[in-house]
Amino acid sequence: MRSRYSAFVKRDEGYLLRTWHPRTRPPRVEFDPGMRWTGLEILATSEGSAFHTTGTVTFRASYRGGSLHERSRFERVDGAWVYVDGTFLD
Repeated sequence: MRSRYSAFVKRDEGYLLRTWHPRTRPPRVEFDPGMRWTGLEILATSEGSAFHTTGTVTFRASYRGGSLHERSRFERVDGAWVYVDGTFLD
């Protein structure tokens, strides 16, 4: 989760696409040129250990003027954790 947040901060489309589940991956990532991310807070996690194939991360990502609160689902594909989808909270 932290590496994907960093990729959004750096606008690293290649990394985001590589770490997105093939089933839900978009053809490209659109970045808002005015978006300035200012912080990430991990609020909760479930599963996601070396013994699991799925996991969730609930987080709040702050940006200038607001925040994004999401519960993200991840799955392990070929040994790597990839983002499946998320539900916006609040």
